[in-house]
This record gives sequence, C-alpha cells and structure tokens, in this order.
Amino acid sequence: MANRNPCPINNTGCHLPRLAYTAAVDLPMSVSMQLILISGLSGSGKSIALKALEDAGYYVVDNLPAMLLPQLMGALHSAGYARCAVAVDVRSGESIAALPGQMKFLRELIEDLRFIFLDARDDTLIARFSETRRRHPLAGEGVSLEEAIARERDVLEDISILGHRIDTSDMHPNTLRARIKDFIEAKAGEGLTLMFQSFGFKYGIPLDADMVFDVRCLPNPHYDPHLRPLTGFDPEVVAYFETQSEVARMVEDIRVFVAAWLPSFMRDNRSYLTVAIGCTGGQHRSVYIAERLGEAFRAKIHVLLRHRAVVRREDA
Repeated sequence: MANRNPCPINNTGCHLPRLAYTAAVDLPMSVSMQLILISGLSGSGKSIALKALEDAGYYVVDNLPAMLLPQLMGALHSAGYARCAVAVDVRSGESIAALPGQMKFLRELIEDLRFIFLDARDDTLIARFSETRRRHPLAGEGVSLEEAIARERDVLEDISILGHRIDTSDMHPNTLRARIKDFIEAKAGEGLTLMFQSFGFKYGIPLDADMVFDVRCLPNPHYDPHLRPLTGFDPEVVAYFETQSEVARMVEDIRVFVAAWLPSFMRDNRSYLTVAIGCTGGQHRSVYIAERLGEAFRAKIHVLLRHRAVVRREDA
C-alpha cells in the first residue's frame, strides 16, 4: 500500500519525486553528493542564504524536520541531484534535537556535508522583525519578541557549534551572499580555512569568532587628522604602523599563538577557524594587523580576510 504522507517540498513549492520518497530509498554506503545544511536564529538571513544557494544551482528545501533528512537525501540521490541545501531550524519544533544525530549518520554516507549556522545580535534581530513586521516562530500570546529570541537561542545552543558560524549583524545582504559563495567554492577535503576578521569593539564582538585579540593598546592613527579618514589599507596608514615597534611585536605574538594552536583545531576536523582582531572602530589598527597576519599564513593554509567595520562604512 502506498505511503500517503505528503512529500517534502522545496521553497518554490515543487514536490520531490513521489516514487522515490514513498519507497523509502536507502543511500548507498558512499554517495557522491554535496549537502549544505543551514540553520540559525530567525531573522539572521537564512532566506538570503538559501536563495544564494538556489541561484548557484542547489536543490533547496526549506523548513525540513531533521528526522526526514535521510529520506530526503535518498529521494534526491535517486532523482539524480548532486547538490542540495536544506534549512533546519526551530520551525521544525522538537525535531530540531535530532539534527546532530542525523548529521553524524549522513557524514558516513555523503561525500561532502557542510553546515552553516547564521547568527546575529539581539538588537539586530529585533530591528529586522520590526522592519518586516513578521512574527517570530516562537512568539505567541504572552511571549514578547525578546523572550522568543532568548528561547530560540537556548534551543539552538548545542547546534550552533556544529559547523561554520556566520554573524550577520552588520552584514548587507550582498555581503552575506558573497560569504555563502566563498563557503561553497571551498573544496571538500582541502582542510581548514583560516579567517582573519577585523572589527570595532564599539560595534560589538563578532558572534562567529573562535579567537578574539584586542589591539586597542596600540598607537591609534585616529588622532592624526590626516590619517583619521583613511583605513588600514591605505599606504599612509601602513607607513605609520611600520614605524611602530609595538605593532610589529603584536603581529608576531598573535602569529605565534595562532600557529601554535592551529594543529589542534585541524585535528578537531574544523572547516573554518575565525580569528577576530579588534580595535576601537575597526578602521585602522585591526585592519592592518589582520592583513599582516593573512600574509603570514597564506603560504601555509587557505586564508580569508574580512573587515567588518570597513564594510559597515561602505554600506552606510
């Protein structure tokens, strides 16, 4: 007798092949497929990430209960799909707790499985919900938006550490799309990607940082009227820092620390390690030091550089 449960649907409303789904197709021992899982806080940009993946040619499924992942992958494998992206979050209810176990199971079968967790500060999430006038999935009678966000953080706390975390608090949608593009272009098996991210403490510490270094003790070009409007990229600022022995010592100390602990993160099977460098405004010192560290590691490992406050100024 045919299974009458409804088929999962993708975000375009297109049903998966019913025959493959109802037949409960098993995955072979090893499947040459790529699966990107997306999760995160409501309002953190999951829809933007899924759309970017769909535009890149991925078969996209939104709001899938975690326990259905193996059936979905079996159906898509039978239908000939090689690249898939699935969003699993609190809208799935209690089934979200099954995600870690399903990921462990699927990693043994699927050649390339990746996980992205999107996050943002509470004030950013509140502003986004206010702008769009959307209802938070955990909000209800007697539950404020702030309380709903706090509950969602509690539910997702254990899941947030499973993969690559991206803080979208100060990101323009195009910046997030670029981050997703970088993520999917990294080849499986190439090892850990080391990301140096500059930021300004006055805007808050990045939520996706694995290591945070405070360089506010260094000489600040902000107090030079000529250098104030420039950034750590500009030759005048670079020349200024190169005359400061403290700056060179800070760069070397951070380099030695990161290099010493990098093998441990590699053994932990990390895909990304994000090292955040912070100064007051994220414009001069942190940018310069992040760039120097990127140069120091680029010959040894895949390096990405991101400058949060500089992007913030450009988007303003």
